[in-house]
Amino acid sequence: MSLPSQTTVGAVALTISNLERSLAYYQENLGLSLQRQENGTAWLGAGSNTFLILTEQPGARRPGRTTGLYHFAILTPSRLALAKSLRHLADTQTRVSGFADHLVSEAIYLSDPDGNGIEIYCDRPRDEWPRLDGQIQMASDPLDLEGIMGELEGRDEPWTGLHPETILGHMHIHVAHLPAALTFYRDVIGFDLMVQWAESAGFLSAGGYHHHLGVNTWNGVGAPPPPPGSVGMRWFTVVLPGQEELERVTENVRRAGVPVEEHEDGVLVRDPSQNAVVLTVSP
Repeated sequence: MSLPSQTTVGAVALTISNLERSLAYYQENLGLSLQRQENGTAWLGAGSNTFLILTEQPGARRPGRTTGLYHFAILTPSRLALAKSLRHLADTQTRVSGFADHLVSEAIYLSDPDGNGIEIYCDRPRDEWPRLDGQIQMASDPLDLEGIMGELEGRDEPWTGLHPETILGHMHIHVAHLPAALTFYRDVIGFDLMVQWAESAGFLSAGGYHHHLGVNTWNGVGAPPPPPGSVGMRWFTVVLPGQEELERVTENVRRAGVPVEEHEDGVLVRDPSQNAVVLTVSP
């Protein structure tokens, strides 16, 4: 059974090596707001949305070619909001690693001080997403930077941070084996497979979204999990619309023979590549 259309991803938790440095980057360069900080962990987001949790582990290092985080994607509510972020990145001389037009969305790519991948993007209207034989089409075409910056014409409002309606739009992770990952996220968790790129990547979602989750083997088929003491993803949340749905998905996980762990926000499960997913419910 597919997940309800209200299902989203909610937050991602990362291990970083220096909390002070990361807080400066995420607040000053990207425009997130610090919402809480205690015992080496900080919660950040935009408006009332908390979608990034940073935990300091001094001496943590970026792993090599392993499973884990490829990038987490910050979804701005409009092309204008994306343009404001782009201008602020330029004003702060923030290093950008790439740009892409994915046909369904427009995206900017960066990395934080520890090398954790980040995407900042806006969606095109859903009725403009290209389709072929009923399937959503995605690509990685050059981004129309001039067009995006044109959204700012006649606007000189000072930067006040990310728009308060900014959320975590999707997650993209490295996995060891694509078929096993797709089986887990589609048949066990309940996402729908929207797009598959050859034998190296798949994009899954709930409710017809282009993707809430991307999985790829671009770090190598059979890539191992990150070793202890690595920076990177601790877990991310899949937010379900109610307790009944959480119990149903958890039972599917148990029937599939996947261990279930208690977590303060819900139920933690691990995919076949040992990426951790917390199943939780909307507040």
